[in-house]
Amino acid sequence: MKVICTEKSQVLATHIARALKTTVVSVGYSRFPDGEHYLVTGETDDEMVIVGSVVDNDSLVQLMLLADACDRSTNHLVLPYMAYARQDKRFRPGEPISSRVVAKALSTGVSDVTTVNIHEKEVLKSFTVPAQNLSLAAGIGSYIKTLGLKKPLILAPDEGAMHFAENVASTGGWECDHLEKTRLSGVEVKMAPRQLSAKSRSVVIVDDIISTGGTIATAAGMLYQQGAKDVYAACVHGVFTGGAYARLMATGIRDVVCSDTIERSCSRISAAEEIARAVRQR
Repeated sequence: MKVICTEKSQVLATHIARALKTTVVSVGYSRFPDGEHYLVTGETDDEMVIVGSVVDNDSLVQLMLLADACDRSTNHLVLPYMAYARQDKRFRPGEPISSRVVAKALSTGVSDVTTVNIHEKEVLKSFTVPAQNLSLAAGIGSYIKTLGLKKPLILAPDEGAMHFAENVASTGGWECDHLEKTRLSGVEVKMAPRQLSAKSRSVVIVDDIISTGGTIATAAGMLYQQGAKDVYAACVHGVFTGGAYARLMATGIRDVVCSDTIERSCSRISAAEEIARAVRQR
């Protein structure tokens, strides 16, 4: 068994390979003058772990090319982050179900798929090969333990993220709640924990994805107004579009961290061990 990866998942792939006690196959990436992708791999094995987060269209094409380049192997696809997963249904007439399109495309040439905290688990049904989803809730919980916070409040940004937040909280036996919006007027909205008070407490807002960071930034400011001692934010997938990371830090959030499913400077939680464990069981 060997590991191979796309350009933007090299760090995670290296950590997965170490956990599996194997090596990463070298890949030469280039483009033709017209922009088409080209790649050539080093020596592959009869069993390959293909690692690549679909963070953009280039990553998607590279994954498909890698699967074809390894066509003489049994290929396990590891998809730490999957763009297009949030378009899991038609929200208006004429739209494609983008997640289904991508899932079907990435099923070609692989025997199975492993995702990490995919935004909608229903997307797994769109793969035409067996697919499993892993959770990094325990990994985020372990990171929170290193902060040395006294009885932190684990907070989901909305009710939909409550299950994930509960799983994070269970690793440390911490209290958990979710933010609730209350409209005070036509233009003013208040956000506060639904049941528990943030006063004089360290609060950690957790979610599977931080994209624009708008909700968390607004919530952080209001939590400080409500007497929170300090506020942290942690997620699995740090998308951080449109200057989201800088915006979050500007609100006074003590720290913003994510995992290495998308490789960032603030990736302090690794999915490698969890992924390696799942691959061994395939």
